[in-house]
Amino acid sequence: MARVVKKRQADPKVVQFVWSAIEVIRNQKQIANMDRISKYLSRVYGMHPKETARQLVLAVKDGLVVETLTVGCKGSKAGVEQEGYWLPGDEMEWEAESHDWYCFECHLPGEVMECDGCFRVYHVRCLSEEHRPRDSSAHWQCVICRGSKRKSLSKHEITTYLQFIVGRMKERAVDLNKKGKDTKQVMYRRLIHTQMEVENVQENINEGKYKNFEEFKADAQLIVHNTAILFGGHSDQTEIARMLYNDTCHELNELLLCKNCFYLSNARPDNWFCYPCTPTHELVWARMKGFGYWPAKVMQREGTQVDVRFFGYQHQRAWIPSDNIQPITVNAQQLQVKRSSGWKKACEELEMHQRFLAEGRTWKGQGSEERPEERLVDEAESSISSTSNEQLKINQEPKGKKSRRNPPPEPKEEEPEPEMEAVSSSQEIPTAVPHQPERLSVSTQTRKTGPSSSSSSSSSSGSSSGPRMQHRGTQTLNEGSCQNMCHDKYTKIFNDVKEVMKAENKRETERLVKEATEKIRAEMEDEKRQAVQKAVASGQAEMERKCKQVKEKCKEELMEEMKKMVNQHKQLISQTKKKQWCYNCEEEAMYHCCWNTSYCSIKCQQEHWHADHKRTCRRKR
Repeated sequence: MARVVKKRQADPKVVQFVWSAIEVIRNQKQIANMDRISKYLSRVYGMHPKETARQLVLAVKDGLVVETLTVGCKGSKAGVEQEGYWLPGDEMEWEAESHDWYCFECHLPGEVMECDGCFRVYHVRCLSEEHRPRDSSAHWQCVICRGSKRKSLSKHEITTYLQFIVGRMKERAVDLNKKGKDTKQVMYRRLIHTQMEVENVQENINEGKYKNFEEFKADAQLIVHNTAILFGGHSDQTEIARMLYNDTCHELNELLLCKNCFYLSNARPDNWFCYPCTPTHELVWARMKGFGYWPAKVMQREGTQVDVRFFGYQHQRAWIPSDNIQPITVNAQQLQVKRSSGWKKACEELEMHQRFLAEGRTWKGQGSEERPEERLVDEAESSISSTSNEQLKINQEPKGKKSRRNPPPEPKEEEPEPEMEAVSSSQEIPTAVPHQPERLSVSTQTRKTGPSSSSSSSSSSGSSSGPRMQHRGTQTLNEGSCQNMCHDKYTKIFNDVKEVMKAENKRETERLVKEATEKIRAEMEDEKRQAVQKAVASGQAEMERKCKQVKEKCKEELMEEMKKMVNQHKQLISQTKKKQWCYNCEEEAMYHCCWNTSYCSIKCQQEHWHADHKRTCRRKR
C-alpha cells in the first residue's frame, strides 16, 4: 500500500562528520559533548554551531548517535555529570529493515514512499507526475520495478552482452572509492542498506541473475546511490560514479540500437564490420565537413541528423546532416572523391559487405559458421604443402634410383612454367580424364626401369618431358579453371598476409616511436629540471656572493664617512671654542665688556645692560 513514512531525518554526510568528531574527541580522553563537537565541526568542516546542534539532535533520534551521561574525572568538572555522545556499537540491537532509509533519487532523508516490489524509497517531490500514486490505498511500484517486467533476450545472450559492459566498467571504476571504506565496518552498515560494487555486478553476471537489462541498470544506479550517501552528492567520488552510470546507460542504448553491431564491435572477429545485421543497415555515402564522401552504414535518424558509422580502418561514428548524405547507388565518380588508400580500403569493405549481403551470410557466433574463404585457404595451404612434400621427395631420392630416360628438370621458382603448373594441379586436384593410355604406358615404363615407389614413379613420369606434353594435350577445361581459381586465391591470400604484415609493422613502428618519444621527452624534462635547479642554485650562490661584497663595501664606505664627519665635527668645535659670542643674540661678538660677556653691537650691549648686566658687571668703573 502506498503511504508516506518518515525513515530518517539527519543528513548522512553530516552524520559521518559527527562520527569523526566523536572519535577524535574520545581519542583525546575527553567527553564528546555538544561544545567540543561544535568547535571541531566549525574548525574542520566550517559548519555553523546551530546547524551542528540541529543535526546532532536528528542523529540521536535516528539512532545513529547515542546520548549518555558521563561523570567527569579531571579538572573543574571532576565528579560532575555531563551530557556526552557515543558511537553506536555492535552491542546495540539493530533491526534489519526491509527498505532503504534514503531517497533513491536525491539520496537524502525525509518523508519517503516505500516501493511494494523492492527495497527502494522515494520522496514524492522526486517522482514525476506519471509515476506518483493516484490512490494511497493501492499498491505502488517504483520505476525500476515496472521496467524490470519487460521481456528481454535469453539469459545466455544477456550474460554475453553484459560481460562486455562490465569489463569496461572495471576499467573506468579504478578511481572510484579511492578514499577507501571497509564494507564490513559497523558504521558502514548503519548507512548503506544494500551493498553493491562493480565486483558484485560481475558475480551476478557470472551466476546469471539478471533477467533483463533494467535490473543491470538498476544495480549500476545503486552504486551511485551508495557513493552519494557515503561521500555526498557533490563529491568527486559521486561524480565518478555518475559518469560510470552514464557510460553504462550509453552502452545499453547502443546494445538496444543494434545487437549485432554491439557484439561484433566488442568481439572483433575477422571482417566483423562486413557482416550484415538483422535488420540490415542502410548503406549511404556520407560526407563530414572538410572531408569527401565516404561509405557508411546508417545507425539511426533523428530529424535532419543521421547517425552513421563509416567503413574503413577505425570505423568511426558521427552525426551527419541529411543534406550531406547520398544513396550508395550514386556512382563514386559523380561525387568527385579523392581516392586515397584509406578510401580504397573502405570501398573494399563495402564490396565485401555487399557480397555477404547478397549471399545471405550473417554472423552466427564463434565456431557456428565455416566461412568459404577459410575453407579455400585451408585447401590451398594443404595443396601447397602436398606439392612441396612431393617435390622434396623427388629431390631427396638417390640418383641411382631415378629414371635415366626421364631426368627431372631443374625447378624455377621465380618463373614457373605452365607445364609445371599443370603437373602440380593434376597432383592437387585429381580429375578423371578418360582414355589416357600414354600416361599409363609411361608409368609402367618407369616402374620397369627402377625399383622406386609409386609416388616417385608418378613424380618422375610427371616431370619428364614426353608425358608432360601429353598431359598438357589432354588437359580439360575444368583443370584450367581450377588453376585460375587457385592462382587467384593464392594471390589474394598473399595480398591479405602482406596487408596484415604492413598493418602490424605500422602499429609496431608507431608503438616504438611513441615509446621512444615518451622516453626522450621524459629524459628532456629530467635534464631540463636538473638544469633549472642547477641554474637556480648557481644564481642564488652568485646573488649571495654579490650581496656579501656589496655589504662589505657599504660598511667600509660608511666607516670612512663616519671618520670624516668626526674630524669635521672636532674642527668645528675647536673653531667655535676659539671665538666669542654675543651674550644677547648669540652672534659672533665684537665688543668685550667683562670676563664672560661680549656683544656683537652697541644695541645688544645697551639692551642687555639695562635689563640685567648692569647689576652683575664686574668691570672696573
